[in-house]
Amino acid sequence: MPLGAHMSIAGGMDKAILRGQSIGCETIQVFTKSSNRWRAKPLVSEEIARFKQAREESGINPVFGHTSYLINLGSPDEDLWQKSVDSFLVEMERCAALGLPYLVMHPGAHMGAGEDVGLRRIGRALDEILARTEGSGVIILLETTAGQGSNIGYRFEHLARLIEESAYPDRLGVCFDTCHAFAAGYDLRTPEAFHRTFEEFDALIGIDRLKAIHLNDSRGDLGSRIDRHEHIGLGKLGLEPFRLLLNDPRFRNLPMVLETPKGPDMKEDVMNLATLRSLIE
Repeated sequence: MPLGAHMSIAGGMDKAILRGQSIGCETIQVFTKSSNRWRAKPLVSEEIARFKQAREESGINPVFGHTSYLINLGSPDEDLWQKSVDSFLVEMERCAALGLPYLVMHPGAHMGAGEDVGLRRIGRALDEILARTEGSGVIILLETTAGQGSNIGYRFEHLARLIEESAYPDRLGVCFDTCHAFAAGYDLRTPEAFHRTFEEFDALIGIDRLKAIHLNDSRGDLGSRIDRHEHIGLGKLGLEPFRLLLNDPRFRNLPMVLETPKGPDMKEDVMNLATLRSLIE
């Protein structure tokens, strides 16, 4: 399975690939623009060409995107909802221009309006986005969330409903985050618990919908709804869930990326990747 990490795009999209290559990543995840700003500097043809050349020369594959954290497709506020849809469309266009197959997103937060209202607003937003990017080929990956605050997506039923009610189900998949799932109450720490969790995932969503995995240990306990990532093996999950994931034949070809805390020299990514690779049997 391709292993890697989320990489910074500081200095240009191609720099993310060079950073990933420098520490032995086989796959990477990137923001397609600044994650804490609404506006995006337009992608110019030279930057796209540099990115594609770097990707080809590095052999890193796939490279996939993650949306800005400002976006909230579940917002009950009409202005913020529309701003989120517009920003999401820009990110989809950037993925298409760069040749990224997936765009990972946190479904959204209902901000007190209730989960049913939030799910309907997210579904409406996704249909609009997918309708307006029909020829792009980019697949949106709904990420499992920890359920912190009013965030939706902490139950497999939430993601299943968004897919079932979508006008474009073929362009929706799932990104499974180990920290988020555990914090949401899905245990992964023993072979029995691990298989029970993925049996439930398969029954409600379908294993074939799973397209990417975020490998993060958790600072929060099982069911704590706390979204705080920890280094592999140093949190409440421990090493066993990662051993089980990395040796499960169903997930052999899925890109798996770290989103663990790190400094600019990325030594933490090097440490975590070495730990993960030591678990492969």
